[in-house]
Amino acid sequence: MAQETGPGRRDILRTGGLGLLSTLLPAWATPVSAGLKAPLPTASGTDIVLRVAHRMLRVDGRETHAIGINGTVPGPLIRLREGQDVRLTVVNDLPDEDTSIHWHGLLVPFQMDGVPGISFPGIGAGQRFTYEFPVRQSGTYWYHSHSGLQEQIGHYGPIVIDPAGADPVTCDREHVIVLSDHSAMHPHRIFERLKQQGGYFNYQKQTLAGLLAGRDQKASDRLRWGGMRMDPTDISDVTGSTYHFLVNGHGPADNWTGLFRPGERVRLRFVNASAMTIFNVRIPGLPLTIVAADGCAVRPVTIDEFQIANAETFDVIVSPPQDRAYGLVAETIDRSGMAFATLAPRPGLAAAPPPLRTRPLATMKDMGMDMDMDMGGAGMDHGTMGMSAMHMGMRDRRNAPAVPIGPGVQTISPMPVDRTGEPGQGLAGVGHKVLVYRDLAAATRNPDTRAPSRSMRIHLTGNMERYMWAFDGRKLSEVKDPIPFRAGERVRITLVNDTMMNHPIHLHGHFFELVTGHGDHAPRKHTVDVQPGGTVTFDLTADAVGDWAFHCHMLYHMHAGMMQIVSVRPDVA
Repeated sequence: MAQETGPGRRDILRTGGLGLLSTLLPAWATPVSAGLKAPLPTASGTDIVLRVAHRMLRVDGRETHAIGINGTVPGPLIRLREGQDVRLTVVNDLPDEDTSIHWHGLLVPFQMDGVPGISFPGIGAGQRFTYEFPVRQSGTYWYHSHSGLQEQIGHYGPIVIDPAGADPVTCDREHVIVLSDHSAMHPHRIFERLKQQGGYFNYQKQTLAGLLAGRDQKASDRLRWGGMRMDPTDISDVTGSTYHFLVNGHGPADNWTGLFRPGERVRLRFVNASAMTIFNVRIPGLPLTIVAADGCAVRPVTIDEFQIANAETFDVIVSPPQDRAYGLVAETIDRSGMAFATLAPRPGLAAAPPPLRTRPLATMKDMGMDMDMDMGGAGMDHGTMGMSAMHMGMRDRRNAPAVPIGPGVQTISPMPVDRTGEPGQGLAGVGHKVLVYRDLAAATRNPDTRAPSRSMRIHLTGNMERYMWAFDGRKLSEVKDPIPFRAGERVRITLVNDTMMNHPIHLHGHFFELVTGHGDHAPRKHTVDVQPGGTVTFDLTADAVGDWAFHCHMLYHMHAGMMQIVSVRPDVA
């Protein structure tokens, strides 16, 4: 697989038509360099040194503070081979704070997992730590800090592990596409704003003009949502009002460009390294064939658009047939902005970004309410009925396990449903094929096909007004004991989203199989997005002894408490 290097900024001349294009585009989408092609630096071999330090990051012509690795944001592409042993020495050049690196999705001994307070103490300022482990898998993964909120300001990078033998996915070239969000506002200030007002960054609230234009809810629906003290426009906690959305560290105006020759099979390895942003990805004019999810090969499925939640990875094959530029569009789930790049047959071409689509509105289904459910003939006035009373009464109908009701639990989904067969919010009516989890099937038979010996039901809970997030109503600091597993046991886990926000849930040290009807070819993942008011069920083989983080990968949700520890202990007779 060829990975070409191209000219840098200074080697590229702007084409004559680009100036006219610039005048027609919004400021956030105006290219300032034609055909920028900047491959990520690559680190490979058996001994790799990664230096973590402050640096400045220029995004769309504006410099902001960042934390980089070996001087870049994202950090270098770490390229390994299945079966090798690797030593990764992380040097903390930050003057006054600890750091760490977690190898997201990699199967490593728990002492090498890189989570301070769980698997090791962290890396102090001016100190270094060497991670050593065998590489037991292949695929697309990534790495990031698990210290404070460093991930938000650039402390992340991609990992590609080539298979020990021939790669079953053939291609002519590949590009790694790291999606992320970046703000000039310090991450602790962002969190402070969210604690003060959960919808602080939502600049897309409903208006009278929207009502008259038919874009927003009718007045009666607004009254109902108002009576529930909920906002249907509250799709993302942090939005384009403060974020720039990046492709490989470049904003839309930078026009990052990946090259191809017409007719080639091009593999695009997508990594969502954002702190708080779910992206909807499409390349207008090109079908996308999904060949891997979270590093694991899947049966090829051809679609037009896919949603990639925080911390997920997808490998995609495209075959651009024409000698022209194609736009790579990563639109945010709330449509407050987009990351944008170009695929082109040569430098100097720039695709035109499409306009942002109309932002979605949350529905009663996103609140875990099936409005067609049988209520015994009794109507419901959602605008006047107390939410806690409604939720508690309806929850009793389902005989759901009790969730501690307190200030951190604003709602309980009364009728949550499995939404793995549905596209993400706002994608149901786009008019083309959108990937859903049920489309994914493993390319090979699962390594463990035993029936689970027990089951668990875990509720994802929150309070948007107070910005509190937790599992089962208890944040990490309130939990005394970890979630226990016996080594080798098979457990069926159902995640229930009692909130109106998406939660990409990640389990360290393990893969699990989604229960989506594919039997012994169930798709294997390490991160799964649980849609609002929805459920996701997966089967887990607890095959890695140790203590492991289990958390929402929305960074500020985790920081606010949506995290617990899973403890896998040897099964002693």
